[in-house]
Amino acid sequence: MGGEKVKADEAASVFREEIQKKVNDFKAKGIIPKIVGFLATQDAGSIKYAEWTGKACEIDGISYEVRTVDKMELEDKLHEAIEDPKVHGIMIYYPCFGMAPSFYGGSMDDYLRDSIPIEKDVEGLCDTYRRNLYRNIRYIDAHTQQYKGGIIKKADTAGTKKCLLPCTPLAIVKILEHLKVYDETVEVGDRLKGKKVCVVNRSEIVGRPLAAMLANDGADVYSIDISSAYLMKRGKITEMSETPEQLVRQADIIITGVPTKDYRLPSEWIQPGAVVMNVSHFKNVDEASLLEIDNVKYCPLVGKVTVAMLERNLLRLIDNFHS
Repeated sequence: MGGEKVKADEAASVFREEIQKKVNDFKAKGIIPKIVGFLATQDAGSIKYAEWTGKACEIDGISYEVRTVDKMELEDKLHEAIEDPKVHGIMIYYPCFGMAPSFYGGSMDDYLRDSIPIEKDVEGLCDTYRRNLYRNIRYIDAHTQQYKGGIIKKADTAGTKKCLLPCTPLAIVKILEHLKVYDETVEVGDRLKGKKVCVVNRSEIVGRPLAAMLANDGADVYSIDISSAYLMKRGKITEMSETPEQLVRQADIIITGVPTKDYRLPSEWIQPGAVVMNVSHFKNVDEASLLEIDNVKYCPLVGKVTVAMLERNLLRLIDNFHS
């Protein structure tokens, strides 16, 4: 029987239609949605992402500007864009400094990421959005009174302004919804209940926020990197003693994001019927052997949906703060 290769284009096209309509609505009100992206890296994946974003924005009627800068000038140029009222969303293509320390503590890339205010953080990666994601707070204007076990027990306000979520993790969620992995017959927050997920990546841009998002939707998520594995359930993190092989063998959903061409997830670990998604610039699986497994669904690229989520985030920023 074998497996099925899934293209992300279909999932992206639904959102692109909604985006184009919303952009036209804003233009009718005199608002020209604008993103500025800062490119201070020679990373091939980042350069390609910038190209995809530019093409999509041109088609969808969004003003998009890439500003190529020296990384030592990036902070000053970033603050110029923050002060510009015509700019609605700002993003930085990482890595810029890698793990190089900043003068203010922590890595320089983390410092820059947290320097973008919530009103313009189109990628949803600043400290406020990340903190709300990990605490399962879904609205930026809901003031929590009590928080326990990953669930908001009571709030002063119900909230009207949805938090932004990181683009690539959000793209993965939307593709899983497109594949009907989410059970839409139950309440939001429980639609992945009973699913076991392995995320082979723990970066702050993809792996860690993705694990939190899937756990917030009810899944048991195993967050795996080269030296450790953790189980993430809503509001709880537990260190695991099992090997990656043991965890992957029981997973319904597997997401790989290892940024090296030398890594391959062994296909024999993957059970029939699993959904496998790759978010690395490199193929983390052997595609031919993977597609021999019965009823496996394999999505090798998520970039087009990621760009659609970026555009969607921009329009949410305008709704929340700029309209």
